[in-house]
Amino acid sequence: MHWYVDVLKKYAVFSGRARRQEYWMFTLFSLIISILLTILDSALDIGFLSTIYGLAVLLPSLAVTVRRLHDTSRSGWWILITLIPLVGAIILIVFLASEGKPEANEYGPNPKYAPAV
Repeated sequence: MHWYVDVLKKYAVFSGRARRQEYWMFTLFSLIISILLTILDSALDIGFLSTIYGLAVLLPSLAVTVRRLHDTSRSGWWILITLIPLVGAIILIVFLASEGKPEANEYGPNPKYAPAV
């Protein structure tokens, strides 16, 4: 759960690097919360809880995705590849699932070996 909270603490931090584990754990927790809120919306017949949550985590999701791309030595602008239907999403998932560069790059030191902040 601390992976999720750590990403929220860096709400709009687009600089630096994010490990695979940080990105995928945030994505997993966010998906679980979205599913639970959607079920709650349906059960209570209100329909706005999941929308509010989606808007609330939009900026942190973009920020952690950009930091994850930085870890693979790619610019955050690669996120725009998802504008290409299907193929773009597959390419982005491959980038996000790849191992980060072990050495320091232009975006900072390797977060795997950096001391905890």
